[in-house]
Amino acid sequence: MLSINKSIEYALIAMRHINEHGQGKLCTSKEIATSYNIPKEILAKTMQKLCKVGYLNTIKGSHGGYFLNKKLNNISLIDFIESLEGPIGVVKCTSNLDCNIIDMCTIKSPITKINNNIRKVLSDVSLHEITT
Repeated sequence: MLSINKSIEYALIAMRHINEHGQGKLCTSKEIATSYNIPKEILAKTMQKLCKVGYLNTIKGSHGGYFLNKKLNNISLIDFIESLEGPIGVVKCTSNLDCNIIDMCTIKSPITKINNNIRKVLSDVSLHEITT
């Protein structure tokens, strides 16, 4: 089954939560984790990663929290996923050419076509569409 992992799922939930709370409102990872029954430690690491890649910013301290650092309509879903987890591919050889059978592979062309179609769909969806 082709699916997104929990890290991406939690990141999308957090981004939506923060977006729904609007400009100027800070949200804590504890608040988000509690609201959606997400393990606090995992969400905290996910939020740190979102800050590191520039989607969120944080204010530290007892009255601190996270806020959006970028406009969500300018971010495609594929860019978001790949910035957190690396290249998307149906099989590893579509994003990594370090394959022992690549020269004699009989399914390379159809798999590449499938992968390109998936990438196109994910490119056409903005984070704004997912988080509103």
